[in-house]
Amino acid sequence: MKAISPALAQLETQFKNAKHPPVDSWTPALSGDMDLVICRNGTWLHEGDPILRPKLVQLFASILRREDDEYFLLTPVEKWRIEVELAPFVIQSLSVQESTGGDALVFETNVGDKVILSDEHSLWVESQEGRDEPIPLLHIRSGLNALLNRNVFYELVEMAQEEQGELFIYSLGKAFSLGKL
Repeated sequence: MKAISPALAQLETQFKNAKHPPVDSWTPALSGDMDLVICRNGTWLHEGDPILRPKLVQLFASILRREDDEYFLLTPVEKWRIEVELAPFVIQSLSVQESTGGDALVFETNVGDKVILSDEHSLWVESQEGRDEPIPLLHIRSGLNALLNRNVFYELVEMAQEEQGELFIYSLGKAFSLGKL
């Protein structure tokens, strides 16, 4: 097990996510496919209609698991396959928290999870064939990622430092690339 810095431990305690059910330990058989889609913009659709109750979306998000490239909602006795267009979560805000280990970038998702940009919660930028638009992603938990919304990505670009033709941001003294110029 990798040791974490005291500064990161302090911040993680401060921004600890609400306890999520232990979906990684549940092993029910596949119950089938559910007509539930998580859209690229973070909207959850059930049978084509948006789920308008944020607490229900948060509940579903807490029992979400990814296996390879498939996503499932799980209980101890049921496992329903759902569709995710790009990433199950969207980063909606960014804040900077001062720390003895250097400033920490804290991201919040559309379902209320907060994570600190670190080795455990890394950031990367992908590209999609035929599109010029970058796809910035952040690891949230257990293989589940979040797409940074455009405003948050632009905030990062503004705070980025250019080094040898590449943009970098820093969190707790560690560099994360936003890509080449």
